[in-house]
Amino acid sequence: MSDIAVRIEHLSKMYRLGVINNRSLHKDIQTWIALKRGKEDPNSRIGENKYAGDKDRFWALKDISFDVKRGDRIGIIGKNGAGKSTLLKILSRITAPTEGSVKIKGKIASLLEVGTGFHAELTGRENIYLNGAILGMKKRQVAEKMDSIIEFSGIEHHIDTPVKRYSSGMYVRLAFAVAAHLDSDILIADEVLAVGDAAFQKKALGKMQDLSTGEGRTVFFVSHNMGSIKQLCQTGLLLEAGVVSSHGTVGDVIGRYLTGYINNSLVNIENDDRREGTREIIFTDFYVSRISGEKTSVITTGEDIIFNFIIKSKKNCKIDLGFSLHDNINNSTISILYSGYQNFLADVKEGYNLISCHINDIAICMPQIRIAGLIKLQNGDISDWPKFALGAIEIIKGNYYGTGKDSHHGVSYLIKGKWEVNFLHQ
Repeated sequence: MSDIAVRIEHLSKMYRLGVINNRSLHKDIQTWIALKRGKEDPNSRIGENKYAGDKDRFWALKDISFDVKRGDRIGIIGKNGAGKSTLLKILSRITAPTEGSVKIKGKIASLLEVGTGFHAELTGRENIYLNGAILGMKKRQVAEKMDSIIEFSGIEHHIDTPVKRYSSGMYVRLAFAVAAHLDSDILIADEVLAVGDAAFQKKALGKMQDLSTGEGRTVFFVSHNMGSIKQLCQTGLLLEAGVVSSHGTVGDVIGRYLTGYINNSLVNIENDDRREGTREIIFTDFYVSRISGEKTSVITTGEDIIFNFIIKSKKNCKIDLGFSLHDNINNSTISILYSGYQNFLADVKEGYNLISCHINDIAICMPQIRIAGLIKLQNGDISDWPKFALGAIEIIKGNYYGTGKDSHHGVSYLIKGKWEVNFLHQ
């Protein structure tokens, strides 16, 4: 285990849902002892799947195993309830596993829920000393890092104020500064960083990258922002219902997650009845691709991409195809484009047709967007207006201007594309 910082073997975590499962103290003690020893529950039914759960038990993690090397930055992703926070709490020794083992080499600094590890009545400065003592540091060692911690947190004017008076943003700033600067080998950060402002998030991501590459610290990072995950992490871990469904390079894992999200959300576009219009021509499929033809669900600001709409027509005719882009976080509409805006009416044939919109140097910078569509006939009548998203993509901030500077002002963007129609088959 020389280069392994964390080794997790057959880890499971079960929660009781507020009731005594076996209805007797004797049987409950039998079950508890068996699970602690890693043996089968003597009170379970023969052939029963222990992870299936019932009204009394919930398995947040189910027999997961993986290794993390020293200095690695691993992004843990998954839907709400997938087991991400439970895993981090076990790694931080806040809760114990029901089964399996966790072997950790080195000291851990955790940044989980806002305020965790702080004493509300103590000042910010006193809490820094407290956290250092928890990590086994002497007062002199903490004092040597005090100025760096205060400067990084940016709350020097409030450092001698009791933290119970801090805002959530101030809590996060100080908590991250403490975790990043005090002596530890492993840094664990949950979604709590989302509480901070954009400038501090960028600063924190850069600091975690420096700690990994410069000091060899191992970083566990949980976030729903795939752009942040891809920017910081080298490897990814996808949890689904307490099970590891993908573990590998961060790009592959994010792709797997987003593909699953789209497939689960957009089941069979052609046969979904949540739509309006005459249905003479309808959407049957949608995907995003790069210029190379590679399908993707993750793009970078400034990249050249293609929106591909497969439609089914009952006749030969011309149509005006439109699509709208929506911020998947706050549900706002950020851009709308119809082919007719560019004097292009798609000449479709009876059967299946592929209508492509080539967009060069895409300037959208929201982290997640979804795509909706509408088909109008040449006379202006609506043929198909699905009341659901056709697709969703993750957007990673890129060097759009070639200067390293970002422009994230406003929520509306004008876009244009080069349209193309190809007949597929009857």
